[in-house]
Amino acid sequence: MVTLNFMHRFSLSLILAALSALLISPIRVAADLIWTPQSGWQAQGGVLAGLGSDEGRNALDFMNKARAAEEAGQSSTALKAYTVVVKKYPNSIFAAEALYHTGLIYQKRQQYYKAFDTYQSMLGRYPNSEKFTQVIGEQYRIASLLAEGQRSRIWGMFPGFRNREKSVEYFEIMVRTAPYSDYAPLALMNAARGYKKISEEEAAIDALDRMINTYPRSALTPDAYLRIAETHASLVDGPYYDQAATKDAITYYEDYMILFPSDIGGMATAEKGLANMKQVLARSKLTMGEYYYKYRKNYQAAKVFYNEAITVYPDSEVAAEARTKLAVIDAVLQRQSGNASANPEPAAPAAAKKKRFGIF
Repeated sequence: MVTLNFMHRFSLSLILAALSALLISPIRVAADLIWTPQSGWQAQGGVLAGLGSDEGRNALDFMNKARAAEEAGQSSTALKAYTVVVKKYPNSIFAAEALYHTGLIYQKRQQYYKAFDTYQSMLGRYPNSEKFTQVIGEQYRIASLLAEGQRSRIWGMFPGFRNREKSVEYFEIMVRTAPYSDYAPLALMNAARGYKKISEEEAAIDALDRMINTYPRSALTPDAYLRIAETHASLVDGPYYDQAATKDAITYYEDYMILFPSDIGGMATAEKGLANMKQVLARSKLTMGEYYYKYRKNYQAAKVFYNEAITVYPDSEVAAEARTKLAVIDAVLQRQSGNASANPEPAAPAAAKKKRFGIF
């Protein structure tokens, strides 16, 4: 009985604590905000939660003043009013909307850095906002403009420097913030393109690899395979250098052709790229064979590399050269074998017997 009473009191205490926390903490009830010049901002389907009535009216007044100034083209006045709402009434239903319009104003003034950061602040503070996808879209537009060479303006008046590195940073932020949005694959593809423009090929490969593995069913995945193959191919320095990048390019070209045989548009590109990479790799094998043949006189090692050149690209000019070299080596080895048979080495003289000395 004592145990039951204790459990009852304990459960009641938990319920009261939960209710107290619920009442004390600021609550935001979802609501659709609509603005018209005649009636100003109105909340449909929700209330001004977490605020007293006076604070609610004050927040609404600032929002109406801000939007009216925004519509009139008075961006500085609008920004000040929206900032008041964000700082003084962060738990109101207007706070996210105020940040959103702040970002729009900065974006219109071509202050792209401030616009992007404002949008990011909104997404971080109000991740359940109904405008989440819309804001990601605005961030994508900003990053794309910077990638194209647009300049962010200082104080909304003076153009700054071109900064494509910033566009790549923004695309990566979008992927981390909204990995399941429709913009994430696009952002990764654009990040890879941006990395290539600033000569960071390894980072481009990493972005494309994440694209392929994270979004295998995306419509952009075939293009990602081609781009990662082409990026590896761009790192190839020729047949006289390390062939790791060549082999990687061959792998991705072949994967593309196996996985997307119906992608006619890119098939010709893949076939041409694959042929070029096989040509380089086969030439590398042929070069190694030449080294062992000419400078080391190691004919067996040379034959191994010539055969590998044929295996890599059997129907190429390099393979034809390798076959010719193999025929030459076989002739040399045959002559050496014939000479050895015709002129056997003389037998070694028998060892002289040691003279024995005895008593008898």
